[in-house]
Parts: sequence; structure tokens; C-alpha cells
Amino acid sequence: MAKRKSTGGTPATVALSAAGIAFEVRAYEHDPRATSYGLEAAEALDVDPARVFKTLLASLDPSTGSGQRGALVVGIVPVTGQLDLKALARALGGSKAVMAEVAAAERATGYVADGISPVGQKRPHRTVLDASALDHDTILVSGGRRGFDLELAPADLVAITGAVTATIGR
Repeated sequence: MAKRKSTGGTPATVALSAAGIAFEVRAYEHDPRATSYGLEAAEALDVDPARVFKTLLASLDPSTGSGQRGALVVGIVPVTGQLDLKALARALGGSKAVMAEVAAAERATGYVADGISPVGQKRPHRTVLDASALDHDTILVSGGRRGFDLELAPADLVAITGAVTATIGR
């Protein structure tokens, strides 16, 4: 995999290029009728779906009753499964997590829903990468828009996001 120089791509490609991390752009024609963008990507790119990961935002230790929201955190899991919110909370030392509201996730990351990249977000968030990613030489994550994935080594994703790895998928 060759290092790519940014040519004004997405914030994710800019961040990876600036960090000197090797990645490959894996673009495909997105079908707006698709219901599972990750599985669509795996099929379109002819990649094992277990290597394609989705980026989800959750609210860690959300308040009950006071109106305050918990801190937004990122969970990255294979598209073939679901995010285990209890496991995500435990991995970050919390007691509970709930899925973030779409509008809050978009505001916090600078990306649109179903195209949120774990890299190049508007603000850094505590991140957990599902441990299954370490079973692969490279994985694919969103590059910041639908139909635009990035292939990179899991260790590089951990390095650039400051992620911890834990079993957070089911």
C-alpha cells in the first residue's frame, strides 16, 4: 500500500497524509437505495465484509434527568455486526452508553451520517476499535463520505485516533 498525498480530499485523507500514514482510497459508486452502506461497500469493492468497519458515535454515561449529555465517544465495529454499548462503556471506564443523536454526531465530527470517518473529525473523541480488526493486515473505514472508503492497517488507525482496542462488537 503506497502513501497517498492529499489533493484536497476529505479531512480524513488530509489527516492521514499529514501524519505520513499509508492508506489506499477505495471508492465505489454509492447506491442511494442501499440500506447497509458497509455491506454495500464490501460487495462493491469485493472485500470480505469482516474487514469493513463502521464508525458509530455514542454518548458515554449520559445524564439521567439533569438535561446534560454524556461525552461523545467513537466505536468502530465490523459492518457484519452491531456495537455492544455496554462493552463500549466498559472499554472506556464508563458504566453506560447510548447511541448519539444523528445531529449531534454530525456536528461533533463534521461528517454526514453514514459517511462518518473515524479519522479527521472536527474534534477528537475517545475511540475504541473492535479487537477483531487486529485479525487483518488492513481494514476499510469510511473516508468521510458515502462511496469513499479508506484501507489502512489497524495499528495505523489506532495510532492516528488514539484508540484502544477491545471486543465491542457482537
